[in-house]
Amino acid sequence: MAVPDFTKGLARAPIAVPMADDVVPAAVLIVVTQDEAPSIILTRRSAHLHKHAGQISFPGGRVDPQDETLIATALREAHEEIALPFDHVSICGFLPDMLTGTGYRVTPVVAQSTKTAAALQDLLCPNPEEVDEILMVPLSVLLDAENYDSFMRHDKGVSWRSWRLMYEGQTIWGATAAILHKWAIALL
Repeated sequence: MAVPDFTKGLARAPIAVPMADDVVPAAVLIVVTQDEAPSIILTRRSAHLHKHAGQISFPGGRVDPQDETLIATALREAHEEIALPFDHVSICGFLPDMLTGTGYRVTPVVAQSTKTAAALQDLLCPNPEEVDEILMVPLSVLLDAENYDSFMRHDKGVSWRSWRLMYEGQTIWGATAAILHKWAIALL
């Protein structure tokens, strides 16, 4: 599959969904590598974490008081989690916000890296407090809507449909898969 123009349809400002008082604002950084066949940086969260342990996700997290913008949150979190230097990415735009079942409003910030996947693998370093592994997954795989399947999740008496993608024995699911699937559908 040819790599689609991943910047098509990105917003120049965050696309916020209505937010309840008890929703926590957060941002993730979707880093697209500077390759002929680009990849996206994902992380495997540390197994010892209380929430989402071992799950594959984008670098990112909740907005801190010192963060002036959602871009600042996404960049700070990526630096804290994988040591991504701020000057190694250029912000391309935003995907629509997503409300999670865990009480977060996640703003996906899409950025183009100034480095190739190989150069980033030599440069990046996972913070063992938060990340067990840094993964480079081909953009062509992630943005092919046919690679996803839906399944029903059940928790505390509530059921909902979720998305997942299998890649080289890894399961990408939850908010990460939902954001990627929505992006893939928008590029059709």
